[in-house]
Amino acid sequence: MTVSAASSVRDSDATSITAITRIESGRPAAVAESPSHKAAARREDVPAKQQPLWRRLVSSLSFFIIDQWFLIALGGLILIASQVQVPIAQQGKKELAVTYLCVAIIFLITGCTLPTKVLVQNYKRWKIHLFVQAQSFLLTSAIAFAVVSLCAMNPGFMDEALLVGIIFTGCVPTTIASNVVMTAQAHGDQALTVVESTLGNALGPFLTPLLVLMYTSTGAWYTKVLPDTGASDLGELYRRVFMQLGLSLFLPLVVGQIIQNVFPGPTKLVLVQWQLKRLSSFALLLIIWQTYDEAFATGAFTSVKSDNIIFVIFISIAFYAVWTIICVTLSLLWLGKKDTIAVAYCVPAKTPAMGVPLANVMFAGLSAINMSKIQIPMVIFQGFQIAAGSLLTIAFRRWIRPEEERGKGEENSHDESAPENGES
Repeated sequence: MTVSAASSVRDSDATSITAITRIESGRPAAVAESPSHKAAARREDVPAKQQPLWRRLVSSLSFFIIDQWFLIALGGLILIASQVQVPIAQQGKKELAVTYLCVAIIFLITGCTLPTKVLVQNYKRWKIHLFVQAQSFLLTSAIAFAVVSLCAMNPGFMDEALLVGIIFTGCVPTTIASNVVMTAQAHGDQALTVVESTLGNALGPFLTPLLVLMYTSTGAWYTKVLPDTGASDLGELYRRVFMQLGLSLFLPLVVGQIIQNVFPGPTKLVLVQWQLKRLSSFALLLIIWQTYDEAFATGAFTSVKSDNIIFVIFISIAFYAVWTIICVTLSLLWLGKKDTIAVAYCVPAKTPAMGVPLANVMFAGLSAINMSKIQIPMVIFQGFQIAAGSLLTIAFRRWIRPEEERGKGEENSHDESAPENGES
């Protein structure tokens, strides 16, 4: 009986020591001793490489579908737009409604989530404004003109209106809605993206016509397709563009800032906890759909040879890759990761939302078929920039994750040391 009692005591002591050790390591003893917990722990300890191949494939596929639902939905909407379009008579009303309403939703949500102090601070960063806008207008347009000049050496290689369209694509400003949404998904500096996108679209009506005129006044054979530039119509263009910027961008942004500062608690509850901020992504999908719906409705893609379309697709991929690599490389020389991500979305992106009305005013008098051809490179480039930008969010999040974790760790350690400092 004595030996049995001693053995029982030793077993009890061992169990107690094990429990204490697990409690100190952050694992509750009662839970740690349960068979189900042990089984779960053994499953967690199995390396991913030792899991069955089918399980790893299913896990990777499910992660991609959940993470890249936007890209999958985009492909579905483009497919729908290629088969069913809004009637031509209703295209103008559709474009007006989608352009104003969806952009307003995006910037209302942005205004509700961005701190006012951060937004104001980013508007004061004039060096980065020059850095981004110079690349967005001058670098991209110069590269586009160089490619067109090489293609123009063989007059039978490309349609002349498509060559003008490639130059025009390089000259238009950055897009707004997709930049803001993608930067947020990639964990970049969303406030900087808002500032650079709005600034670029404010400069676009002035700089784009000047750049296009400079590149197309060389007397090259492909410029013969263009009519005389209607400079007298630019006043109407300015009125339309700045009215759109005011009503769909600046006004919702200011209203969002007011809502955020007056009702901070309910705003965070609705947008963050209820995930209502995802409306920005759905609004962006509608904007892209309306662009492709209009392109298919006007027969833009059937107006040129298929080999020309294939070339435009490949040159769009090359443009986006080269422009992104250049701006990221230059940004890393003097900017942080969050700013670099914002620049990577602002510089290579181009906006049909402003490009289409700019083309309609600048090339007034051009035949409908040639006008459609000029807009084709811009529409194709938009689809690719959205797809590539969506995929880049994965790489950018992984790239910036260590920095975010360090920031959270420093914040937690500061919070823990604050009471101790107060007690001492």
